[in-house]
Amino acid sequence: MKALESGTDLALDFDKLAALDQRVVPVVLQHADSNEVLYVAYANETALRESLGTRRAVLWSTSRAELWRKGETSGDVLELVEVRVNCEQNSLLYRVRPRTGGVCHTRDAAGRTRPTCYYRRLGEAGSLEFV
Repeated sequence: MKALESGTDLALDFDKLAALDQRVVPVVLQHADSNEVLYVAYANETALRESLGTRRAVLWSTSRAELWRKGETSGDVLELVEVRVNCEQNSLLYRVRPRTGGVCHTRDAAGRTRPTCYYRRLGEAGSLEFV
């Protein structure tokens, strides 16, 4: 996992959705103030209902097959500002506001939680470069 999350080799998971045998929709999480995209995750009906009820980002962890209450273990809670639905009603946009620290479960070279999961860009040679 370390090389995948902190390396510079491109290893896109094109089979992620094909491997899911779960009833979920993609969720884009966007910072409500800066409009920066923080990450993409998934929600099932229970996660959406709990998000709306608690006003905190709650998602469905496809890898662990359980509710993912963002910040429960990391402390990096995302306050839910609003939920938007796309035109085909097959994805959601959670507009959120980080209450503490960072957003991503990874850390930068200084040990800080990253403010977004999009901390690398695709370079000219097809490898990843840190932003």
